[in-house]
Amino acid sequence: MLRSYLRLVLFGLGLLIGVQWPGFIEAYALRVDAHRQEAELGLQGFRDTAEKFFQGDLERLIAHYRGSDDAVIRSDARSLEHLVQRVELLEREWQAMSGPWYARAWHVAFAADPQLRAETYTGYRYQVLLTPEAIAWGLGAALLLAWLAELLLLSLRRMLVGRPRVSRFS
Repeated sequence: MLRSYLRLVLFGLGLLIGVQWPGFIEAYALRVDAHRQEAELGLQGFRDTAEKFFQGDLERLIAHYRGSDDAVIRSDARSLEHLVQRVELLEREWQAMSGPWYARAWHVAFAADPQLRAETYTGYRYQVLLTPEAIAWGLGAALLLAWLAELLLLSLRRMLVGRPRVSRFS
């Protein structure tokens, strides 16, 4: 009887965890898009300057800033380079979050920017979504967790108790 309740608890836990995943993926995608738009806004003035003087080449603008005799301008070269790298990172993340559902799920779980993922987790508000996608994730996670727990318990039992004897005459 306790084993049945344990199964139900694990199933419920897996269900609750699973229904969070689509919401977390969506929160990550929204955070990436917001950061991307903000970084693009910050870069726009530099893009205009690069367009006016360097045919739109930001790398040439950065090189020009680096070659300046003014220490402030040289310092701005580092800041601008960091901003360009940030925009490129956010653009890659945004492209990854534009793919199919399984690619987004894999990306957030294993390949997402750690800083953005941590920021999303910190700001994430747990919710129970009842969308078909959330229900599917919830049921999948619940079944997987229950199956893994059952497999673990049966393996432990087999190691500790040994194989049950089967009678030839049964």
